[in-house]
Amino acid sequence: LDVPFFDTDCPSCLNILHSDDTTVPEIFAILRQWVPRTQKDIKTLASEILKRGAHVNDRDGLTDMTLLHYACKSGATGVGDLTSSTQTVGMLLDYGADASLRCRWTDMTPLHYAAYFDVPPVIELLLKATKKADIDSPCQVFDGGTPLHIAAATLCLGAAQTLADCGASLTSLDNLGRIPFECVPEMRKGEALPSEVSTACNMRDLLRCSLPSGVHGSDGSAQQQEAAPSPSTGRVLLQSLGLKIGDKVTVGGSKVGTLRYCGTIHFATGIWAGVELCNPLGKNDGSLGGVSYFQCPMNHGIFAPITKIQKYDGSPQVDAASP
Repeated sequence: LDVPFFDTDCPSCLNILHSDDTTVPEIFAILRQWVPRTQKDIKTLASEILKRGAHVNDRDGLTDMTLLHYACKSGATGVGDLTSSTQTVGMLLDYGADASLRCRWTDMTPLHYAAYFDVPPVIELLLKATKKADIDSPCQVFDGGTPLHIAAATLCLGAAQTLADCGASLTSLDNLGRIPFECVPEMRKGEALPSEVSTACNMRDLLRCSLPSGVHGSDGSAQQQEAAPSPSTGRVLLQSLGLKIGDKVTVGGSKVGTLRYCGTIHFATGIWAGVELCNPLGKNDGSLGGVSYFQCPMNHGIFAPITKIQKYDGSPQVDAASP
């Protein structure tokens, strides 16, 4: 489909979507566009795929993700629409979508994606559908961590609260011997966004207060080990978001820059993005704690969870001026 971004408010886009000539793989390509105008219409896009005879558990040939995987992440704050995501997940579950299927590239189930992209209502729906059988299911991309480990590592406070309220284990160990509390990244002032420093503190408070009596989580920074790079996983996550290294992106919906890095970092688990900002609004030069992940002028570099990144669509309210 030769369109930069798909928008169902655009009559031409709708004509393409409803055309009998538009194939299931082409609609999956639309689903991979990580911009609000696409993600808010996840229900329409999923319905069009099913109308063409696809099975509800069919997978995207590029990312190996099912419609349920895509619907779970479409509720991400700042990019997707929570109501649409929740409705679509409910629809797919009613149609028989299998909530236990894992993406072969990322080893993530729909619940892992809902935790990773911080979508609490979807987490509740999935746990109801599976009767909580997978609430502590491990994911090898996150060092064998459970959904709660993932939420802790990616600072998804709403997801962590929901998982804890639903009975997720606070003492499950990942492959590195860490409980979820010990996976909360050490967000140093001056190296991270102020909001992320605050969220990390709140996450520690939540998980510390929820620990059973007699169990004391240690400071995550002392327990974290440097994770082995996983370039294939980083590439697949970027593909599922319709992104690639070198793309112009926004961080947190406001700062504009160029995506320079996607992968593991030394102070946190999971996949993070490194961005060279257009303006000197960053925290570093692409290095953290003496480790260089990419190179850019000082104060132009910033790191953020990949869930906080979206492709820049030229929105006028975002300042994209070059330095």
